[in-house]
Amino acid sequence: MRDLTHGSIPRHLLRLALPMAAGMIFQTLYFLVDLWFVARLGDAAVAGVGAAGNVQYIVMALTQVLGVGTMALISHAVGRKDRDDANLIFNQSVVWAGVCALITLVGGYALCERYMNTVGADAATHAAGVTYLRWFIPGLALQFALVSMGSALRGTGIVKPMMVVQMLTVILNIVLAPVLIAGWGTGRALGVAGAGLSSTIAIAAGVMLLLGYFFRLEHYVYFQRALLGVRWDVVRRMLKIGVPPGGEFALMFVFTAVNYYVIRDFGAAAQAGYGIGSRVMQSIFLPAMAIAFSAAPLAGQNMGAGHLDRVRETFRSAVIMGGGLMTVLALLCQWRPDLLVKGFTPEAEVIAVAAEFLRIISWNFVATGLIFTCSGMFQALGNTMPSLFSSASRLVTFALPALWLARQSSFRLAHLWWLSVGTMVLQAAFVFWLLHRELDKRAAVRSEPAVA
Repeated sequence: MRDLTHGSIPRHLLRLALPMAAGMIFQTLYFLVDLWFVARLGDAAVAGVGAAGNVQYIVMALTQVLGVGTMALISHAVGRKDRDDANLIFNQSVVWAGVCALITLVGGYALCERYMNTVGADAATHAAGVTYLRWFIPGLALQFALVSMGSALRGTGIVKPMMVVQMLTVILNIVLAPVLIAGWGTGRALGVAGAGLSSTIAIAAGVMLLLGYFFRLEHYVYFQRALLGVRWDVVRRMLKIGVPPGGEFALMFVFTAVNYYVIRDFGAAAQAGYGIGSRVMQSIFLPAMAIAFSAAPLAGQNMGAGHLDRVRETFRSAVIMGGGLMTVLALLCQWRPDLLVKGFTPEAEVIAVAAEFLRIISWNFVATGLIFTCSGMFQALGNTMPSLFSSASRLVTFALPALWLARQSSFRLAHLWWLSVGTMVLQAAFVFWLLHRELDKRAAVRSEPAVA
């Protein structure tokens, strides 16, 4: 356990963010390597895997419910120096990781074909997406165990073990991708099935590694059989904090599904271009997300200890660091976005769609970084509903106008990208105002006894 309630805020933030960023950079390499090999299979494969991969947002929504509730409550307990409560929360998190994994397996296999029928541009895209999902769903189910254990460690201020596990699993995935997708060394190429299988194997290896760490090295929170029975009072505490962030990721699924639905009439090449562009964008975001994710346990421990001034300083430091990084990444996408996508496909039409997407969407990178940071701060405060409200506002500002635009004869893909930019900037302004109001409310409550 690392006490984050004393010492330099920027130093703590960097100490947490650097290992996390390293792990995310390795994750970025996996995304790009996996995408490179899938792109060799053709536009339909890229479009199918991209559309199928959107299902991960649903799983991420559930993992956010589990992970954010676990991290926030454990960080508060650590700030209060209440180890018993931290250990109780960890064990309850493990129980619900198993329940959610079972739900993912059953629901994933039951609904994967129906989902691809809705978003697939053609029969080949549909077939590729269904095949990928059938091999990737076990990996999605195993992610709950990773999130449960990783979030518990993050709440105690420890991030290096999860970073090491991420690095090793990504290296394994990178090694498996050419073997299983392209048949290197075996002569038996599995195609998109290999992409899903390599991810599942790597995630399973990560779960085993993290279990080994907890059994051998972790002593602040640990598995305790007496605490593995369902405690509904703890569940309610976790759900109160975790459900809104889960709702945010569910909305990401909705927004991405809207994009795929709206552009499907432009054909598989357009969906492939969007799939490549969005994967590259997600990879670009990961280092900045590391800063926002690091702010949550840092501010959470200080919130538990009653140090509201350090909570505010955490937010300021995270905004400065994340905003600066996002600005550099945006300039890169403005300069030569085609350089970021040319390595994944030789198709000129696909490259044009992906490059235009990155050039336009990069205008909202700084706003997106601010949204990430505000979301992390609401997790630390233990009130995540305002962050969900800000995300839900895009149902009105983005989803409905996008569906309307698609019905217009003059509709172009660029119109959809610019609509996304404008609505993300509006969301950033809205969530910043909500966070400022929440911090002022907390300050007023803490000052009441002194005034009296």
